[in-house]
Amino acid sequence: MTLPRQRGLTEQAADAAIDTACRMLRLPSIRKEFTEIADRALKEQMTYRGFLAELLMAECDDRARRRSERRIKAANFPREKSLRSFDFEANPNIDAATIHTLASCEWVNKGQPLCLIGDSGTGKSHMLIALGTEAAMKGFRVRYTLATKLVNELVEAADEKQLNKTIARYGRVDLLCIDELGYMELDRHGAELLFQVLTEREEKNSVAIASNESFGGWTKTFTDPRLCAAIVDRLTFNGTIIETGTDSYRLASTRAKTAEPAKVG
Repeated sequence: MTLPRQRGLTEQAADAAIDTACRMLRLPSIRKEFTEIADRALKEQMTYRGFLAELLMAECDDRARRRSERRIKAANFPREKSLRSFDFEANPNIDAATIHTLASCEWVNKGQPLCLIGDSGTGKSHMLIALGTEAAMKGFRVRYTLATKLVNELVEAADEKQLNKTIARYGRVDLLCIDELGYMELDRHGAELLFQVLTEREEKNSVAIASNESFGGWTKTFTDPRLCAAIVDRLTFNGTIIETGTDSYRLASTRAKTAEPAKVG
């Protein structure tokens, strides 16, 4: 289809031509915003170049936002969490400056690991998801999974002769977030399969884990001491370890809400 090129188009005809051209060129943001930007350009007496720059930047910004949304969706986070919504005052064990340094995602760029260790309710999963979201927003490919879910998937893949393909898929993402590592004991076969994933990613792509067990207690999860030591080594070498403490933020919050009506009474 060729658009007729005419001089002296009416405003209505010009709008229709722009709408058609944007559809053909797949420029949805310009199509949606050109009227508003054109009105603003007229009011602010923009140059032609300034007006064109505004249109193109609107399209670029919207495409970047949609790419970011697709990466966050592909990460498969169970819920939305952000650094902005985290209450650092409620858990002084987590240093805000350290977290905001991690939010730059230089550690992901370098393929370094991150370990969040602490009791239930201390903010580990919140941090894991929030930092994973930051990485996705900055253009990295991220995948979130529970430790048991990952191991079950690897066992099924091994049974179906698809193990190499599955390990390669997990090896390709820039950041693999593994939550709830240490909550359940893994048999030797499952632990070995998880070790294969970690080895595939070693010093190439980042792994971030959240665990309710200190490293000394990981022998409950990985019953083979040598394999346990090797996994700890993979997850800590050149990495960052953040201990989130033992005081549950959720429990404290619940107690505070329970005590509130009593005070009012």
